Formats: sequence, structure tokens, C-alpha cells
Amino acid sequence: MNAPLKEIAAAAPAPARGPLKVLHLVDSLGMGGAETWLIELLRYWQADGAVRNDIVATGGQPGVFDDEARALGARIFYLRYGRRHLPSFTSGFRRVLRSGAYDVLHDHQDFSSGWHYLIGQGALPALRVTHVHNPAYQIRNNYGVTLARRLTARAGKRLVARYATHILGTSRAAITAHGFDDPAFAATPKAALHCGIDASRFRASNAARTSVRDEFSWSAKDAVVLFAGRFDVSPDPGHPQTHKNSGFAVDVAIESAWRSDKVRFIFAGPFSEATPVLRQRVLEAGLERRIVFAGMRQDIGRLMGGADALLFPSRAEGLGMVAVEAQAAGLPVLASSAVPRECVVIPQLVRFANLDDGVAAWAEQLLAVIDAPRLDPADANRQVAASAFAIQHSAQALERLYRDGALT
Repeated sequence: MNAPLKEIAAAAPAPARGPLKVLHLVDSLGMGGAETWLIELLRYWQADGAVRNDIVATGGQPGVFDDEARALGARIFYLRYGRRHLPSFTSGFRRVLRSGAYDVLHDHQDFSSGWHYLIGQGALPALRVTHVHNPAYQIRNNYGVTLARRLTARAGKRLVARYATHILGTSRAAITAHGFDDPAFAATPKAALHCGIDASRFRASNAARTSVRDEFSWSAKDAVVLFAGRFDVSPDPGHPQTHKNSGFAVDVAIESAWRSDKVRFIFAGPFSEATPVLRQRVLEAGLERRIVFAGMRQDIGRLMGGADALLFPSRAEGLGMVAVEAQAAGLPVLASSAVPRECVVIPQLVRFANLDDGVAAWAEQLLAVIDAPRLDPADANRQVAASAFAIQHSAQALERLYRDGALT
């Protein structure tokens, strides 16, 4: 069923009224879009106690948000998932399911969710949600290293068709790209459910502009461009596991800096083995004071509130929440045409460009974006706060799904 949100019908018995118990499966509570959304949900639901959430971290390792998640009432179970760890994962997962008496299993791990359902059969709750956050492009390349992994992913997808009661995607485009419009999933309700944000965390301000420029020893007249995302494993834009396109972004930054003395760049995101190569490019260009690799940050809202534009040249995205966050800060966005249009809340703020146009064309467009008249940041923030991306709307829609099997 290819239905809009309001037409999704119940596919499982609704749990009793009262606090719902939900078990989420993620790799870890890191800085990814799904994980930051989950933390926003915990913050929202703490106030009214409508939903109680526990988390299985299938990477088996702590994440940056673990302490906050516990403070917000969640229990975290570290159960390493994978072929080598299958016996311990199986016993631990089934024990968690049986002891937790959950109303909902919400699995954020694409095709792997099918295997999780198979492992948990007999102890699964009535409502089981498979939620895809990452682009199908990324998943194909991550799984596509060996024939065995490709076959595992294919079988996992079939198991989703068998066991999932609902399928969600961060965008409708992501659902289609993952093949969930295939006939095998015709009877499974599916829809886009956008991750939500607290728009107030991204309000632009003079204080943010000053603090960002002070931090990096830049002047008030400098135009600051933000790239927010992890560094890819390779600096080569053509590498099969290049997703955020950090190498291309660095080349655009260098070209832009050569063309305009006023631009400065912040690259905020976890480093990779490719980071030294990209840092060397910047050094050789003599631009190390104007192009800064800031590493993983937990103050992205402040950086956005003090920046002048977002550079977003991803090769693929499940949605691209960073673009929504940027719009909440009133930031103009230059995004790749591979980013789903569903990320657009304020059309005047988002411009799309084809990656095939090349570095020089992107630099030209980025400088044009910076020089264009700005919208009122306060008005932009209000628009995002009233949209489907607002955390209250996202959380309320998800609670309706949990309680009634329907999103309205």
C-alpha cells in the first residue's frame, strides 16, 4: 500500500491506553540523524510520560548520548549484532524482549531489521516498525562488499516483508529507493515520517555570530560556510562508500576561497582516514586559517546560528536533516540534486545543484548563495517550528502509530 500518512490503517492490535513501552534498535547513540532524533523524542516524552523507551545498541559500544538517554528514563542494552556474535545477541535480545513486555519494536536498521525479527520470533510485540534512515545507495555499498553480505541483505529484506507490521522512511523517496514499493510489500502500511527537531536550538543570533567568529579568530565581516557531516572513508568522490562527499566539499571550499577573500569554512564532523589527505590539500593551498576541520561537535545549533550558508553536496541522503536544521537557523543551503526535495521547508532557502557540474560551478553558486539577500532568521525559525519537522509533530505522529497503527 503506497498511502499518505493519514490513510495508513492499523495492521496490529493497539496496545492498552497508558504509557507505551517501546524498544528501539540502533547501532549506537552516536551523532547520526536517527540517533539525535531519538534523543529529541526522549526529551519530548519525558514531560508527559506517554511513551517509555528502551534501546538496544547493536554495535555493542557506548555512544555520546548514552548518559542523557539514561537520565531521560531509557535503559540501554549493549548487544553486539553480527555473524560472530549471533549466539550472544540471540540470547540477549530474546531475554530483553521477554522481560520488557514491549508494546512496540521500532527497528532503525533497514534490512537487518528482518533478521532481528526472525531472531525474536515468539517474543515479538504485536507492532513492529522497520524504519529506514540511510540512503539505499549507502546500504547497497555497505552490504555489497561480498556476495555473502549481498545475500544476507536480500534475505533480510524478505524477512521485513514477512514480519514488519509497518515500514517508515525518513522520506518517501527513501522508501521507494529501498524497494519497499515492490509487490512483496503491498500489504504492509508504509509512509514517510520525518525526524523532528526542536527548532529553538537553531535560532540565529548576533551572539552566535560573534562567538563562532571569535572561536576561529575570524572577523565580523567574514562569511562563514558550514559543512556538517562525517568525513568519508576516501577523499575520492567516486569511491563507492563516499556519501557525504567531504572530498568534493573541501575542493569547493578551496575554489571558493581562492575566488573570494571573505569566505571561511567550518567542517564539523567525525574524522576518518581520509581527513589527513584533505587537510594536506588545504595546507598546500595556503588556506589552513580559512578552512577549519573542527571535528565532531555537539554545538551544531550554535555553529548554524552563526554561519551564513550550508554546503551540502552529498551523493545520497535518506532525507538530509542537516538541511532542515539549517533552514531553522535561516541559513541558505546549497545541496546536491541527490538530496530528496522533501527536506525543503522554505523554498527560498534551498538551492540544488548537480554534482556533475563540477567544483568550479559549485563554488560560483555557493558565492552567489552567500551574496543573496537573507530571509528574516526569526521568521525562518517559526516556519520550521510549525512544520512536520517540529519535534512535537513528529513525536505525536509516531505515538499515534504506536497506539493505533495509524498516522494522521
